[in-house]
Amino acid sequence: MDVRALVFDVFGTVVDWRSGVASEVARLLGEKVDAEAFADEWRSRYRPSMDRVRRGELPWTPLDALHRASLDDLLGDLGVGEVSEETRTELVLAWHRLPAWPDSVDGLTRLKRRHIIATLSNGNVALLVDMAKHAGLPWDTVLSAELFGHYKRDGEVYDGAVRLLALPPERVLMVAAHVDDLAAARSRGLRTAYVHRPLERGPEAPPPPATDPDADLTVGSLTELADRLGG
Repeated sequence: MDVRALVFDVFGTVVDWRSGVASEVARLLGEKVDAEAFADEWRSRYRPSMDRVRRGELPWTPLDALHRASLDDLLGDLGVGEVSEETRTELVLAWHRLPAWPDSVDGLTRLKRRHIIATLSNGNVALLVDMAKHAGLPWDTVLSAELFGHYKRDGEVYDGAVRLLALPPERVLMVAAHVDDLAAARSRGLRTAYVHRPLERGPEAPPPPATDPDADLTVGSLTELADRLGG
């Protein structure tokens, strides 16, 4: 496949958001909540909060601020009681400290030898930079929805990445564990690779599709992707 750059969805594709957030919730809130259920419910508010921006109900708002607003709502809905400002701030920063999947650092390091590798995430720039430092993710550059004032799956995000990389879209490969993200990228002319992450939402959740038949590649890890692309 004649691609020059790979752009990656991050939450769920490169890092394990569920175990990372649940671990911090358990540390910061203790027995006040079920940490895994809390992480799942917080994540469930992710897309609806971005949809409010898309519909114009909110001006452009970075993901950290959306996470904070949904956290405040969730704590209120659950009747958790008094949670300090310091603790709320630390909970939002949990999304900056997510662990990489076991194959991610090795796979990205190998892919970087022959390709440009970059994020293409709804996370804001500061979040993605902190995450890279924390998890040892060797990005060449950080591309964020924040740079374009749109959230995925808006076409402006994919078009913006192609423009900043100064490449034709067919030489950019979007890598994601979410078929709707890949479908949106394909609609803008990018090539696509599906990464099967069966445990993204935990062992009890319905598993994601094993393959994306419309993607150029389907793999089970980033090291397998490196194998397939000769990295």
